[in-house]
Amino acid sequence: MKHNFFKVGAAAALTVTGVSAITSMKTVCAANFTAIKQVKISYLPGKSLNIWTNYENGQFMGYRAKDGTVWNVAETALDKKGNLWYKVGTREWIEARYTVDVTAGEKAEVSQAPTVKKTEAKQTKTTVNKKTAAVATKTATQKKAEKIAKVKKAKQIVNTAIKKTSQNTNQTSSTQATSKAASIVALAKQQIGKNYVWGAEGPDSFDCSGLVQYVYQKAAGVNLPRTTYDQVKVGQTVSLNNLQPGDLVFWGSTTAPYHVAIYVGNNQYVDAATPEQGTILQTVSSYFTPSIAKRVL
Repeated sequence: MKHNFFKVGAAAALTVTGVSAITSMKTVCAANFTAIKQVKISYLPGKSLNIWTNYENGQFMGYRAKDGTVWNVAETALDKKGNLWYKVGTREWIEARYTVDVTAGEKAEVSQAPTVKKTEAKQTKTTVNKKTAAVATKTATQKKAEKIAKVKKAKQIVNTAIKKTSQNTNQTSSTQATSKAASIVALAKQQIGKNYVWGAEGPDSFDCSGLVQYVYQKAAGVNLPRTTYDQVKVGQTVSLNNLQPGDLVFWGSTTAPYHVAIYVGNNQYVDAATPEQGTILQTVSSYFTPSIAKRVL
């Protein structure tokens, strides 16, 4: 299977795992793309970072990125646990917490492409070089401090990504709610002039809760209960001084109201009032003030 890695240089950062015999390994060419950033593997000295097929429940691909090598990042993503991942190939992913950003003025070191020889099915011992020996002399305190710094850095990256995602989600939700509220107001006004019939649910006649249920279902796809007693239990209670178009206003007991209407803005509401009045547009007045308001969207 061919893998296009977005590696700076070539396939130098790859290591092959497992205890089976390996006969050959082809050089992997870098894919053409515009990188959004470059990162350096900051794992453990002498160790390599696993490369996965996906950021969510991915499979280990049998390749690893060596510590200290630089990679181009084509895409970022968060898994269900909130961990940040980087896409470094056509379908290759690495965990962001084991990397550090490469600054514009930093010179990236490129390793030489590895040569894999045929071996027997056994693990081989690694010769300790000068760098490994120097690392071995570090005190336990230094190692612990480095580990804490890496964990802190990873948390900062994840928290920043989560915050940005949350902001985007909130903006999208707010826009959708505003759009649905506008549709509810428009459809409610279209019912003005229709008859009031107790127990009617539309489309030609309504009672008060039947009108609310009909408009919300048709305009916003929201299925509300049938009676005022149950409708008042839905949504978030809001102040009568802070009403928004699409809010529901109730009269009577706050837990078992006898009447409900749809607030449409400008201190007005649409309701199926009485058999004599039918469905009308009214203004909130001091002598007929709602007792409670609910925001469903």
